[in-house]
Amino acid sequence: MNTPSRRNFIKKASLTGILAPFAGQVFSLDNSDKLKVNYTIPPGEKNNYLEPIKQELVKQWPKNRTINLVFHGHSVPSGYFKTPDVRPLQSYPHLLLKELKQVYPYAVINTILTCIGGENAAQGAKRFKRDVLNHKPDVLFIDYALNDRRIGLEASRQSWEFMIKAALKKNIKVILLTATPDQKVDLADAKTDLQLLCNQIKELSTEFKVGLVNSYASFQKIHSNGGILADYMSQVNHPNEKGHQLVVDGIMNYF
Repeated sequence: MNTPSRRNFIKKASLTGILAPFAGQVFSLDNSDKLKVNYTIPPGEKNNYLEPIKQELVKQWPKNRTINLVFHGHSVPSGYFKTPDVRPLQSYPHLLLKELKQVYPYAVINTILTCIGGENAAQGAKRFKRDVLNHKPDVLFIDYALNDRRIGLEASRQSWEFMIKAALKKNIKVILLTATPDQKVDLADAKTDLQLLCNQIKELSTEFKVGLVNSYASFQKIHSNGGILADYMSQVNHPNEKGHQLVVDGIMNYF
């Protein structure tokens, strides 16, 4: 998690207009083990994948503009805790906004949810142009792995590829997210459907040179270190606020 001292440093830097060149370096100074787990930097773009967005985020009025962060996925980014209870203000899209505003006080940021609970990537791809691209994302986050077990690896890959290609054609920055846990799935088993889907998402991030937040690996690290997974979950397949914060920690490495 970002330390208060680091956040204060970045905030001060943004106020003086020097954040853009140094923000990536600041985030790489500590917690190196966590960064290796949470963050896969696209080849050839070390620390710079969102550099154009970060440069926009530090601009002050009247030179700034609204930055749209669009979250496309299933129930987890929608904010479902113990179904049917929905808590968007405790889910990672809105927790991310809260942290970003600590770092970028002059930025106007929209967090836009195009998520549907229970949906898989094939369904999300069908409505992608209508429901996602119309929002003109600056950064697009895709999170479908949990539900893609129902459609299998091949259909999942085809759907993710379609969405990635459509976004890149519009020059949208894309960040793929691996799954948050399902407590019925053994996190230590390398052959589960969920692990194989997460591996495929990592492959897609490398193939298309887009961002990756390996949330699944973050929870695996907690599990392997003897942590109690239930402490991070609101129900069997939905994280609680503490679990959502783990996802935010991975995303913040890009900002």
